[in-house]
Parts: sequence; C-alpha cells; structure tokens
Amino acid sequence: MTTTVGAAEREPNVIQRENAKTGSSDWQLTRVKLDDPNKGRTSLIEGYCSQQSVSGGEKIDIMVSTNPPRPFRIEIFRTGYYGGKGARLMTTLGPYQGETQPTPTPGEKNLHECKWKPSTSLTIPNDWVSGVYLGRLTTITPDENEASWQSYVIFIVRDDRPADILLQCSDNTWQAYNEWPSKYSVYTHPKGNQGPWADVSFDRPYGRYAQHNSVVNNPLSAGSGEWLLFEFPLAYFLEQHGYDVAYCSNRDMITPDRGLKTKCFISVGHDEYWDIRQYHSVVKMRDAGVSLLFLSGNSVCWVTPLRDGYDGRPHRIMFRGGPYGGDYKYAVDRQKENGPFPERGPDEGFLIGARNVEPVNGGADWVITKPDHWIFAGSGVKKGDRIPGLVGWEYHGDPPAIPGLEVVAEGTALVGGVRPQQWTATVYPGPKNNYVFNASTIFWSQGLSSPPGHVLPWSHWTRPHGPDERVQQITHNLLKRAVAGK
Repeated sequence: MTTTVGAAEREPNVIQRENAKTGSSDWQLTRVKLDDPNKGRTSLIEGYCSQQSVSGGEKIDIMVSTNPPRPFRIEIFRTGYYGGKGARLMTTLGPYQGETQPTPTPGEKNLHECKWKPSTSLTIPNDWVSGVYLGRLTTITPDENEASWQSYVIFIVRDDRPADILLQCSDNTWQAYNEWPSKYSVYTHPKGNQGPWADVSFDRPYGRYAQHNSVVNNPLSAGSGEWLLFEFPLAYFLEQHGYDVAYCSNRDMITPDRGLKTKCFISVGHDEYWDIRQYHSVVKMRDAGVSLLFLSGNSVCWVTPLRDGYDGRPHRIMFRGGPYGGDYKYAVDRQKENGPFPERGPDEGFLIGARNVEPVNGGADWVITKPDHWIFAGSGVKKGDRIPGLVGWEYHGDPPAIPGLEVVAEGTALVGGVRPQQWTATVYPGPKNNYVFNASTIFWSQGLSSPPGHVLPWSHWTRPHGPDERVQQITHNLLKRAVAGK
C-alpha cells in the first residue's frame, strides 16, 4: 500500500523538519478533578486564550483561574507526530501566583463571557510551525503529599505560506457544545436546544468534551476542545507521513485568502457551525481549483454569525443564526419548528456533495459501493466490503444533482437499531482538475491513527475500530490527487 505522496529525494518540507525534532513523552494530563462529573468544569485550575488562532510575532494572552488560589506553571506543546510521541515541548512559562477569577453572571441570551485578567502573555516566536498547541496548566505545591491538578488551554498557530494542505479545526463546533461553567451552550437554553436563543463566547474555558458521555467520557481532555477526540488522529497521520500541512481555525476562513494559497482544504471531525462568510470563501476556493476534503460529518449545518467580544476582539461570540439547506425539506422544517431565525444559508449539498438529513445521528459500517473508483486504488476493496463502525456519530445523505457526482460508499445508519437513515459518501469534480470528497462521517479520522492522548469514541451502540489500512490508503489517494491536481 502507498504510504506517502512525496518522493524521498525532495528537500524536507517544514512539517518534516519539525517532526524530526525530539518529542515529549510527558505532555498529557495526569491529574484532573472535575467539580461535577456531569458538568465537566475543572475549577481547581482552568483557563482560556485571548484568540482562537495567532501568527508568529503576534501576542496571545492566557487567562487562568485557580480555586483556591495557588501557584501554577504553563507548558506549551505543539501537537504532531514526533516519532510517535504526539507532541513537542516548546516552552515553559511561570511559575505564576494563581488567583480565583470570577464566574460571569449570565448576560443576554445566557451569554457567559469571562472578563478575566491575563495571567501571562506570550509573543509567538516566528519559528514556531503552524499547528495546534496545548498549554498544560499545572498547580504547584510545596508539599509532595498534596496533589497537583491540571487542565489545558488550546490555540492554533497559523501561517500565510503556500502549503499543499490546509487543515481547518472545527473550533466553532467545539464552542457551540462547550457547556462551561454549568450546562450553558447553544443546546441548553430553556426555550429549546435547536433555536437561535443562546449566545456563546470563546472567552471562557473549555470543559471536558461536551459532546455527551454517550460519545466519549475523557476527563483528561479538559480544556482541549474536541481536538484530541475528533481531529488529532488526522493531524498525527498527516505529519507522520510528511505531508505539507498548515492549520487554521474556522474564523480564519472568513475570507478565502489563506485557502487560496493551498491545494487542498480539509474539514475534519464535527464541523457543524460555519459563518456564512466561511461558506462563500470555500466556494471561491473550490472554483479557483482547490480540492476540498470533508473528512467530517454534520458539516455546514448551521449559519453561525461571529461578532466581536466585550473589548472589541473580533469573532469571539457566536450563536445559531439559522439553517443551511436553502429550500431543502430538512432546512425548511427546522426553520418552521425552531425559528424564526435571522439568517438562512444556501443548500450545503451543492458545496459538500451531500446534505444534512433527519435523523442526522446514528452509527453504521462504511460500505463500499464503487470499488473501481480511483479513491480505492491499492486498497484491495470489493463491492460490499465494510469498514466496521466508521459511520457516526453524525453523517450526510441525499446528494444533490451535481454533474459528475458519484456515490462511492453508502448504507443505512441506525439509532439504537431503529430510525434508519441513508448516508452517502460522494466525490464530484471541480472546475479546474480539482475535486470535492465527502466521507460522510465525523469518525473518518478514527480510521487513520490512534495517537497518544486519544480515546476512541462510540455512537448509538456502534463504534469505530481504530486505524484501518483501507481508510489510510483511501486518504493517501485523495491527498495525492489533490496535491498533484492544482
């Protein structure tokens, strides 16, 4: 099977040079204490960053609260492959004297917007490579018999260089589901869980994975959003195989400028919430010849307006502004049942190659239906072969009539053995020798790798089985053509 797109003779790219450096064996959380097992807050030590993403030479503030007050330090790690270790220690900050910072009073639309004082500021060195960075917060105690406690903060270092691949983190969706401090997300407003009634802010810590104990229960993820669960296995795989990849947040796609400097754009994991400007940016990228890989599920489901935070920093508050889908029945029904919504998005199927459908969640095997398609080259698959548990916990279906669109895998997803729904994985050609692929599952990354710090999720009485050579080969094929095509 193919294991890389690059020729060995080529000069190492920035990702290959970075991953040749020594990784860290100690970057995960060891001791995390939740205030309440059902709510996910870690108030012994918790924090957040002043921006979702930052470039080299720019400053980021890190806000930390400790309750009770106690000293702490921050270790900054870049996540990647690093010979299988998964991260590299970049710098250690502190020690600092911690203080207990206030839990905000709910504002309009239940907005919880922390206005914490910065505990420290960090100017990003220009030689820090684009990637997803974790700051491990650890309390310090002089008594070796007293426990130290930990959690993460997370931020993305972006760059502006031409790159083969742009991996967009799904951090709007991380924040939409984030329930910090106690069951406050876009899903927890008293009026209901599908309307436009709740605002959420990036100016607050991430609790433990908010996407339900039914998907994964991993307290040692506290503060990392959904990076370690749904997205890190893809980044680990890309960097393991030396792909030239850069990283960005959802907000960085407000304009198409960054993506137009790449050959391949990847949506990963659970990528549900898109500002309408993101949508139009990615349409422009596709039309300019950038290949699009939706290695994700429930993608481009809700129009998500981003606005300034309390002190004028851009893109710090969001809410569920309305459905994508245009005149598609599912979108029309959501508008009727949960509106009125202030915004409405076009039919996402004409961008991503399939649609959000109802029911949108369930579990299934990923079943090959077109084994002679180029995406399966070298994989050895036959029609009807199944990749167990790869579909979940949400997916796409009912592809629109796009010229040249092909359904390469499809099947029936079930919620607990009932409420069947058809899912479809699709490929369609772009206008300039590029293409759009839709894997139709949040769990695609689970078939690529299982790096340190990662826990396999499960969904509706099914689960993915972890790394699978067929998923790996399909992904290599997709990337090889995308990189060569533009």
